[in-house]
Amino acid sequence: MPNGNVGVHEREYGQAARQRGNGKVGYTMKAAELYDHLEHDFISEGLWDRWAEHMGEIEGYLSPNFIKRSMGLVCDFATDVNKVYSAVFPSEDVMGRVLAEGATDAMLFVHHAAVWDIRRPSAFYQMDRKSLERLKGNRVSVYNLHVPLDDFGEYSTTKTLADALGIEVERPFFDYCGALAGIIGRIGCRSVEELHRVFSETLGHQTRLYPYGDSVIPDGRVAVVAGGGNDLAVVSEMLENNVKTLVTGITANNDVSAKVHAFEQKSRINVLGGTHYSTEKFACIKMCAYFERLELPSVFIEEEPLFEDM
Repeated sequence: MPNGNVGVHEREYGQAARQRGNGKVGYTMKAAELYDHLEHDFISEGLWDRWAEHMGEIEGYLSPNFIKRSMGLVCDFATDVNKVYSAVFPSEDVMGRVLAEGATDAMLFVHHAAVWDIRRPSAFYQMDRKSLERLKGNRVSVYNLHVPLDDFGEYSTTKTLADALGIEVERPFFDYCGALAGIIGRIGCRSVEELHRVFSETLGHQTRLYPYGDSVIPDGRVAVVAGGGNDLAVVSEMLENNVKTLVTGITANNDVSAKVHAFEQKSRINVLGGTHYSTEKFACIKMCAYFERLELPSVFIEEEPLFEDM
């Protein structure tokens, strides 16, 4: 059952209503009803997250339920929603493009509740306060599914990336905040070099290969974890399943990741990186289809990947 995660909307349920404007029939849904759909379809028992404890500088904009559990409705700015904008990160550029379109009574759906830039001392940083204030004035809410969208399923970050690469899923793996965030599957590529080429073509830019192991991919079996999957726990579980090729997002060999790279080299595991943004964007693109099924117009906002991630 939905948890009713929406401050001012707790008792504001009801049917979505058709409204006519500018000579066209538009569709407006009560924001609370939309949040209930998302709650029911994506947020399950046992999932947890910790965004809110790092977001004190914008706490005044956060919904009480987001402060409590760090998922769902981030900013309760809308009563009605007539359009959904989908993005990976709530960057100033993304929010600016929503505002530039003149959006009102809308929702910004994001995978992350904060903005990512690996070049900064702290890679995640908070949404721009001035942009938040303008979204509030335009009645544009902000809604976040991080762990729930990482959890294995039709719209999940890793499953949609695997689908884009033509990988046949064998099974999900890797427990992350109560979610199964990775998949083990089979791809038609015979070598990591071929997979590297397919990965780059699929993402639309050059990706990175760390060729630490054999060129041949035995039985085409690979592990995929979108975003930040270059992790010792991920690699250890791969080895337990006799998989030695990892497809993920953030693979930069730096002070934070030096130990996992050393372990991968020692264990002869090939690693392919495609950036945080590019490996997670397929889920946010597919979420547009989810909103369209609710008869809400939806658009994905493209951003530029940070190649320093690789």
